[in-house]
Amino acid sequence: MNPAEGETIYRQVKSVVDEKLDAGGIYSDAELRELIEQQAFASDEQTGVYLTASRKTCLVDRVFHSYRGYDALQPLLDDPAVTEIMINGYRDIFVERGGVTKPSGVQFESAEKLDDVIQTIVAKVNRVVNESSPIVDARLPDGSRVHVVLPPVSLRGATMTIRKFPERPMTMQDLIAKGTLPAEAASLLQTLVHAKYNLFIGGGTGAGKTTLLNALAQTIPADERIVTIEDSAELQIVGIPNVASLETRNANTEGKGEITMRQLIRASLRMRPNRIVVGEVRGGEAFDMLQAMNTGHDGSLSSGHGNSTRDMLSRLETMVLGAVPLPVEVIRSQMASAIDLMIHVSRMRDKSRKVTEISEIAGIRGGEIALHPLYRWQEDEAGASGALLPTGNRLLGRTKLAMAGVRIESVSL
Repeated sequence: MNPAEGETIYRQVKSVVDEKLDAGGIYSDAELRELIEQQAFASDEQTGVYLTASRKTCLVDRVFHSYRGYDALQPLLDDPAVTEIMINGYRDIFVERGGVTKPSGVQFESAEKLDDVIQTIVAKVNRVVNESSPIVDARLPDGSRVHVVLPPVSLRGATMTIRKFPERPMTMQDLIAKGTLPAEAASLLQTLVHAKYNLFIGGGTGAGKTTLLNALAQTIPADERIVTIEDSAELQIVGIPNVASLETRNANTEGKGEITMRQLIRASLRMRPNRIVVGEVRGGEAFDMLQAMNTGHDGSLSSGHGNSTRDMLSRLETMVLGAVPLPVEVIRSQMASAIDLMIHVSRMRDKSRKVTEISEIAGIRGGEIALHPLYRWQEDEAGASGALLPTGNRLLGRTKLAMAGVRIESVSL
């Protein structure tokens, strides 16, 4: 059976089911699936094309998902090997598996059907996307992150990108096993998180910032209270019962009701948090995050987009300057006193994700924030592989370790 025949059979079965549904009656999921199965078997006689059992099962699933699931996306969402789904119009759907991006082999039957799926997704998280507000962040019930851009901004039709997350969030042990960072570096980071050092993770898109942030958050003592703040909730903190998760809200169609990251960070300070976890800073909320770190909320974690540790610091400066007209010297002083450690993650040439730098903030020198590298990525002479290796530098700031009751000699640096 060629693809054209398969599409013809699909449309024929769906047309008959549409007629029966339009005729009235409420079908449960089991009843709807049974109805579709009946029409799928009847199609053999009607078309003269006899499907194998596996093809018939796929046909039934596809028709069912067009009513009660996410249509063409459902099998991709159900596939645990798929980590990202990229939709460039209703015909062009790409997926990432194992770091490799390829065409998915599926498509929506029409642009209208894709629009219906998008509206279903955003409505479930009380968000709105339309021509007047064509860009929105949302999420699926399993926590997968969704980003939508509609025409006229998107020139080739509706565009949607879905970043899937595993059912069980990765732990530091998982990241060690995957080669994201060596066990020694992971142990150091876990110790510093326990001792309430403020950590900031930088990296490019898809480098693994959120995955590392989530794994580090799992190592926070279970008796502490955490407040998480995100644009679109995606952190999955397990094993810690006292977690309050806050999410921003877009303005309504009248331009009212917006709740920003800055507002949420300020609100979190009145929620008696032991730790504040800001999923990702992109703008003026960077200033409020630094203020929180500087006002007794040690052990905070956050992340942001940057090409290197130094670049990430420059971007944080720019974010703060966009929020408050402070002298650069004051901003750098606040950053140096607020952030204890910078971690940089990168997506390598082989599509793997690695921690490539761990640096301590060592105050201000010559007007610039001084970095004290503890671990750095070292490539071999051929540039084909590499490893995160200790620089030989010792950790300078050890006061929090002592306050947490961690023996100095037990720290690897």
